[in-house]
Amino acid sequence: MIIILLILSVVVGVILGKHFGHREKFAKSLLIVSAGFLITICLNEVFPEVYADEREHLGLWVIGGVLLQMLLENMTKGFEHGHFHHPAEGKNILPVALLVGLFVHAFLEGIPLANETEIFSPYLTGILVHNIPISFILGSFLVRQKRFSAFSVIIISLFALASPLGVLLGGYFNPKLEVYFLAIVGGIFLHISSVIIFESSKNHNTDWRKIGFVMLGVMLAMAGHLFHRH
Repeated sequence: MIIILLILSVVVGVILGKHFGHREKFAKSLLIVSAGFLITICLNEVFPEVYADEREHLGLWVIGGVLLQMLLENMTKGFEHGHFHHPAEGKNILPVALLVGLFVHAFLEGIPLANETEIFSPYLTGILVHNIPISFILGSFLVRQKRFSAFSVIIISLFALASPLGVLLGGYFNPKLEVYFLAIVGGIFLHISSVIIFESSKNHNTDWRKIGFVMLGVMLAMAGHLFHRH
């Protein structure tokens, strides 16, 4: 069921992006809400679980996740936080580089789910919410670049299967290593969500609209947290 949900989140996002990707404000709003949701899951669920393990140097693995995401964004050109609408940027993204960057990103997110038995756990919910705007952006980009072809279907399919593959292969890893992968993904989540939230607003003015959407994401995540606890 977890694998099905992971695939569906990508399919839904791509379909929405294909049909509504031209609405830039909608795309940005969706991304900001997901960032508020993701950073709340990260700080309220992922990091407490990581540091509850009490192993040494776990913070270095979190930092490693941040640095890894920075390297991946050099390949994806910031797809994860909405840098998809400038034609000059789009033309500089090689399909293979984009595919590899998105695949590694999604694959790593799937590994900590290898031993997950609870449907809609906070971590899984965070990934599902995170997948939709990324897939939305991917679908929108492929339409804008007129690349919605057989090769595009391959890109989407591989991205949709990346996290499930991480789930399946993660089952063969030593369970003691799971906390390290979770720490890496926590760093990835922290970087992506913070970049979206703290990117400079126009003329450095307070963007109340962005604040409102971030708060909406935070409240949704907290509602899920309370529901999960009860």
